[in-house]
Amino acid sequence: MLLQLIEEKREVLLCLGKTYGLTAKETIDCSQELDQLLNRLEGFMNESSKEK
Repeated sequence: MLLQLIEEKREVLLCLGKTYGLTAKETIDCSQELDQLLNRLEGFMNESSKEK
């Protein structure tokens, strides 16, 4: 589920970047949302590696 959200957000980010430019507020906001999702994924991966 999280991986799917990341992929969808990545696609939206690419579209926003092409449409509004990389420094537009919409693009930056989306990029920050993607960062949060990636940080969550990294946290899950770190937790699962500690359990092994």
